Amino acid sequence: MGALKIKRIAIATDFGDGVYVGQLHGCLHALVPEVALIDLVHDLVPFRPDLAAYLLPALVRDMPRATLYLCVVDPGVGGGRSALLVEADGSWFIGPDNGFFAPLVLRAREARVWRIGWQPEAALSPTFHGRDWFVPAAARLSKGEDLQLISMARTAMTGADWPREQPLIVYVDRYGNLMTGLDASPKRHDHVLPIGLHLLPWARTFCEMDRDQAFWYENAFGLVEIAVNQGRADKRLGLDVGDSIGRLVPRV
Repeated sequence: MGALKIKRIAIATDFGDGVYVGQLHGCLHALVPEVALIDLVHDLVPFRPDLAAYLLPALVRDMPRATLYLCVVDPGVGGGRSALLVEADGSWFIGPDNGFFAPLVLRAREARVWRIGWQPEAALSPTFHGRDWFVPAAARLSKGEDLQLISMARTAMTGADWPREQPLIVYVDRYGNLMTGLDASPKRHDHVLPIGLHLLPWARTFCEMDRDQAFWYENAFGLVEIAVNQGRADKRLGLDVGDSIGRLVPRV
């Protein structure tokens, strides 16, 4: 594979605050100082690639093409899972084969998947492949260097049999708003969302609802998001990441 026109590397992890993100930045800067680095998100739900998988396609939907995404939610680090390179609709993704990329590939207009056969000669920390394997792999890809790629079918990926969308809470933001794994197609704006005994109506934006009223809306990433105007939907509705919700149904 020749040199690619990668203009930036965006990092998505479940690392949160602490020492790990700085390690990624430092090593990437040393290897490819000319490539811009972006912190896309670092508070993905820990240990849950099955939830991050439904947020990732939404997060990258409106990002510029020619971006390489370094994606690390990796509870199987050091085990038998493979490392993947994915090309989807003009951008690139490196990370573990644990389902993280499955919905992304399923939704893409064009996608290719490879298993990364290359590993660095230096010893790998068994618990920090993000720094010791994925970072140098991202740098090599940016420079057009060999990754010993092994083409694989989409159906061979972990999570290839997962559904296109999931009625689950996949992320809670600082306001207590609840992002879901459901697509918010405009065709669904006349639907209500069942949450327990509640039937949440759709609104275009917060100010259309009374204060403290719960509703759902199409968020900036194209997902169904549950909110309470000037309140916390997570507390009001008793929901947290990983919880199941209903599916949108036509208003009666």
